[in-house]
Order: sequence, then C-alpha cells, then structure tokens
Amino acid sequence: MLKKSYSNLIYECGTDEAGRGCLAGPVTAAAVILPEDFELELLNDSKKLSEKTRFGLRPLIEKVAVSFSYSHIHNEEIDEINILNASMKGMHESILKLQTQPSFIIVDGNRALNAKLGLKNTLGKRFTSDEIELLKNIPNQSIIKGDAKFLSIAAASILAKTYRDEFMDKIHEEYPMYNWKKNKGYPTKDHRAAIAKYGPCKYHRKSFRLLPEQLCLDFEL
Repeated sequence: MLKKSYSNLIYECGTDEAGRGCLAGPVTAAAVILPEDFELELLNDSKKLSEKTRFGLRPLIEKVAVSFSYSHIHNEEIDEINILNASMKGMHESILKLQTQPSFIIVDGNRALNAKLGLKNTLGKRFTSDEIELLKNIPNQSIIKGDAKFLSIAAASILAKTYRDEFMDKIHEEYPMYNWKKNKGYPTKDHRAAIAKYGPCKYHRKSFRLLPEQLCLDFEL
C-alpha cells in the first residue's frame, strides 16, 4: 500500500506528468488532492498497471478526490520551451486549475515545483504575477519515483496517462499511418518507420530527434 501523505497536512496535492519521452503529441500533467481517508489497494504507478486497470481506476479516483485537474502542453509549445520546462509547466497549470488550493504539493521527479516559473513563452498559457506568486508560496517537495510511493502522485500519474492516451487515440484517426493508437507517440520501431516513409506531421515535436542519425529524413521540419 502506498503512503497517504508526505506532509500530514490536509489538502496535500500530488502531481505528475506523462508523455515526456514521446516524439509526437502533448506532454500531459495532472494534479490530485485525495481525502484523508482515501484507500484504493490497486492504485500504483501508472506504468505498473495495464491500460484496462488505469482506465478502470480513473473514475474511482475522480469520484472521491477533493479536487483534480489535468493539462496538455502541446508539441508546438514543447518545441519552444523544451520538454523539461513543458513538463513542469503542465504541472503548474494543473495545480492552478484545482478548485481547492493545496496546502502542500508533492511532485514526482527531482525538480522543485517552483523551478522555471514565469517563462517568456509566446505559445500556450502565460502565468499572471498572482499565479506565479501563488505557486511560489505553496510548500512543496520533489520525490524521485514518487508515483510508486505516494497515493496522490500515483493518482495523478493515472489521470495524466489516461487523458494523454485518449488524446493520442483521437489524433490517430487523423493520421492513422503513425499507429498512435498503439504506440501513443513513443519512439517505437513502427512509429519511426512511418516517419521515415511519410515524414513528420503537425503533431510531431520538431525539436526532438525523430529518426536515428543513420536514417536520412528528406522532409522539411
């Protein structure tokens, strides 16, 4: 059973992201505040669960959560601010969308929540000074492999993963040749073979190495 809380404060929020290593589509972040008496034995790091289990757990999490939210940071913005900043910005946006303000935030990974606030991006949401101040003033702690240690981060990982997968399934219908319904935009052999054959599309991350160096991409990025 994962731990319920890091800080023992009411309204502790867990946050995580999905899709950081993909060649196409958004990076998706989620934030979740769980009630103090929350228990769900199956809940774990989304990477350790089957797709069926993840989608089965999502409505259970959302039904009982004090508050939850998710945010997509799309490929154009990823190309502008880089994937690490985009991942963090997605978590920032998700926290700001919560209907209940967190008293403490635990973040999956090794970067503090308030890193890279107020980026001078031209795409996507730009934070107001009040939003930046709010994010700076909520105490937080980054936890390596936190999605396998704390319930709220695990819950956020499931929401981020499932909402991103749904997005990739949707754009698969527009570009079925990349087989995103199966690979979700990750750099699988079939995905890269499709890029080599058809070239990249509007959902690909142009700042990423879409093909190995030994393959030549004749299409303009």
